Amino acid sequence: MSSPSAATARTTPEGEARDPLRKRPSVSSRLFLPLIAVCTAVTAANIYLAAPLLPLIAHDFGSTPSAVAWLASVAQFGYAAGLLFFAPLGDSVNRRRLVAVLALVAAAALIVGAASGGTGALAGAVLVASAATVVPQLLVPLVAERAPAERRARHVAAVIAGLFTGIVAARVLGGLVGQAFGWRVVFVGAAVLTAVLGLATAYILPAQRRRREGSLFAGLAAVPGLVRRSPALWRACVRQAGMYGAWSALWTSLALLLAGGEGYGMTTAAAGLFGLFGLAASVVAPLAGGLVDRFGAAKVVRSAYLLAAVSVPLFWLGGQAMAALCAAAVLVHAALVASHVANQTLALTTTSAPATANTAYVVAGFAGGALASALAGPAYGHWGWGGVCAVAGAWLVLGWAATAVRTR
Repeated sequence: MSSPSAATARTTPEGEARDPLRKRPSVSSRLFLPLIAVCTAVTAANIYLAAPLLPLIAHDFGSTPSAVAWLASVAQFGYAAGLLFFAPLGDSVNRRRLVAVLALVAAAALIVGAASGGTGALAGAVLVASAATVVPQLLVPLVAERAPAERRARHVAAVIAGLFTGIVAARVLGGLVGQAFGWRVVFVGAAVLTAVLGLATAYILPAQRRRREGSLFAGLAAVPGLVRRSPALWRACVRQAGMYGAWSALWTSLALLLAGGEGYGMTTAAAGLFGLFGLAASVVAPLAGGLVDRFGAAKVVRSAYLLAAVSVPLFWLGGQAMAALCAAAVLVHAALVASHVANQTLALTTTSAPATANTAYVVAGFAGGALASALAGPAYGHWGWGGVCAVAGAWLVLGWAATAVRTR
């Protein structure tokens, strides 16, 4: 067993010897990246908690699944709003205190949602919970800051892998638990996990004493100018908005196809198991991080868009053929996570204000996803699954074409 002085002198894989975590027990340093990844998984699941439960929520409230599909959009709009207001604070306030407060607020909102008696009250609770679920985006800039330059994308990819694992867990475990015990139990369980993991993560973060300049929301006011001055950040924002919008339109509407009477007619639990294909994202994330470190972000984003373009017609065929739907699910998750790793690494390293740049990037992505989800519900109601696929294809075209014009 090493002596205390030796432990203090040894550098950690995530940072230099002078890192603030030197003064903490070495176990905190070893837990830093894994705990952040797990916390990211739990908090990210909250954004997608309602999507696989829509048939159960509709039945409980005496409605139809397509009539409550807008709840998935409320969650994404809430997350985008939370990012806009809270994520820039990572450059100016104590992250430990902010992470703890937001985790407790999200947990309380989920409890309120579990007790709600109608879609209006549930939507309000989902909005607040999603707005407070910005903990991962407060931590990603810290991870990138502590990582060695030659391994930065790999470290960012580890957090992103946690994020997509949480999305898969929300669909798979949420569907299974919801089918067995009801959707309200899923919300309560998510509240407990959010509070526990959020407080544990806050505890291991380095203590920071920051002297804030300007108002509390000065970072928010700086977002538009920062994007305008950085063409690389602008391209990352728009391309991820297009990619995330395509994925979101397909993935948030998938329960309607799988569990609907005009679709495959599965149970909520069986439809939730389809989310296991999302594990492709968790596998691809570290691979994408290595490719970005080696070949650069631009090549990885181009390849990701090509994969996504192939997945859309496969999704359309998947309305009738389960094999095509399975293949499309793997491709679209691989495309999304590869694009996300590349674009977020670019956003974190292209300016001198990483938390503010990360805010612009993630808000753009989730705003694109929320708008696409909002359109996908009515599109499914009017034109069926083909309408959802059309929305996804349009988002990919818009995301790539807009950046191509700006580049020239």
